[in-house]
Amino acid sequence: MNSPAALDINQAHARLADLTVIDVRAPGEYASGHLPGAHNVPLDRLHHALPAIEEAAEQGEILVVCATGTRSENACRTLAGLGVTASTLTGGTTGWAARGHELNRPAGGGRSAWAMERQVRLAAGALVLTGLVLGLLHPAWQLLSAGVAGGLVFSALTNTCGMAVVLGKLPHNRPRTAAADLDTTLAALRQRRG
Repeated sequence: MNSPAALDINQAHARLADLTVIDVRAPGEYASGHLPGAHNVPLDRLHHALPAIEEAAEQGEILVVCATGTRSENACRTLAGLGVTASTLTGGTTGWAARGHELNRPAGGGRSAWAMERQVRLAAGALVLTGLVLGLLHPAWQLLSAGVAGGLVFSALTNTCGMAVVLGKLPHNRPRTAAADLDTTLAALRQRRG
């Protein structure tokens, strides 16, 4: 499958005011810092948000962002399959911040969630260690470690991550107001004029 169109950080920074920015990270990650003006539409809610995204795309160019660019590329492919053209931000918000560009955070601060990649590393490592330790008691527990290893290989080959999807549903990644926030975000996308 072809790679989606991409904007590098300098291009995106220069054109930020003209772009509709959609951040596909989990709400907790989004709250830890996002591009100015970015709308949070978690990757697993993309289909639900499609009508509002289509309306925004009619008004101007869509830029999809995540932490490093992997999820935003997947989102762009999904949108392309649904007839919506969008670009991804090369390097994601991590690269944006590394270049010294501003990240917005919600008022009131609050505790921010770890980046999803960090959460996946912690969960995968903990499961592998648990499988190995319990495997000392009964060899069948080693299948847990083998299953995680197989999942990581599959994740790398398909450029998807089932564990990230599961972790994204945990309460610390989904504040209580996430559903209301998504409705507010979709309304803002519909009202945006290019």
